[in-house]
Amino acid sequence: MEKFPLTKGGFSALEKELKQLKFTDRPNIIEAIAEARSHGDLSENSEYAAAKEKQSFIEGRIQELEAVISRAQIIDPVNQSGDVVRFGATVIVVDEDTEVENAYQIVGDYEADIEKNKISLSSPLAKALIGKSVGDVAEYMAPRGSKSFEILEVVYK
Repeated sequence: MEKFPLTKGGFSALEKELKQLKFTDRPNIIEAIAEARSHGDLSENSEYAAAKEKQSFIEGRIQELEAVISRAQIIDPVNQSGDVVRFGATVIVVDEDTEVENAYQIVGDYEADIEKNKISLSSPLAKALIGKSVGDVAEYMAPRGSKSFEILEVVYK
């Protein structure tokens, strides 16, 4: 069975989402379906159709989260150190073309969130950074062409 690498924080967030879905969202949607049923003819009942669709989404997401959580390999970045980029590292880089600095944390696929600068281990940028050290240049192909970043700092927190 394939293991899913997750940071400790990412694992906690998935557990929290699963708990929300199972103990809040699922009962609420069951109640909404019962309410929609009470309105009569289900063939022309848009409330019922929408509630059933939402129920299907919730049940699918519950199954997905249970599968990921059961096969999670939790890696706590706090237990790591050094100047080499590995899973869980927060990497401070500078774009060699624009001189703009950014910090990215390398996380598992299920916890990636570009708005929070958490990039997936399987992303092109993360693949270019893994194994590199402070002072190295990481190059990769972005949708708009080749990009290169110099690694300024590697932090495990």
